[in-house]
Amino acid sequence: MTFLELAESRYSVRKYADTPIEPEKMDAILKAGQIAPTGANRQPFHIYVLESPEALEKIRALSRCAFNAPAVLLIAKDNNTDWKSPLEPGFSAGEQDVSIAATHIMLEAWEQGIGTCWVNFFPNTETAKTFSLPENEYPILLMPMGYPAEGSVPGPMHAQTKALSELVTRL
Repeated sequence: MTFLELAESRYSVRKYADTPIEPEKMDAILKAGQIAPTGANRQPFHIYVLESPEALEKIRALSRCAFNAPAVLLIAKDNNTDWKSPLEPGFSAGEQDVSIAATHIMLEAWEQGIGTCWVNFFPNTETAKTFSLPENEYPILLMPMGYPAEGSVPGPMHAQTKALSELVTRL
């Protein structure tokens, strides 16, 4: 399968089987996040793997978008290590770097047969408190993951894309 075939076949899974993710597959998925390119290679993120019954109960209480997945990644930005622009005060690459790592994770998971869903619908500050994140870390996204349940299908908007001409301007 080519990269474009992998990327086109991947969809946001919102219905998961009860099957746990094998440790070797989870390790490969997490490795994909580790090798993602980040600003000045600072890797300003921390990945929390929520898989214990207690952790999953907490995240499910915070967001209806955990979708009863057998694992949920909570990916936080480390405000102490993210690259800060010397040219634009107040601009840092932390959220971009988290997004790059999360995209690598999402695509490697699909390669492993594991479905994911990128979730921003959760109370960030309350989530940080609930999981006792250090003050320098701020939750950016959740990523429920697991084997897609039987009958799991892409949402109706999955195949809807704008024309390339609407997204690209060549100068």
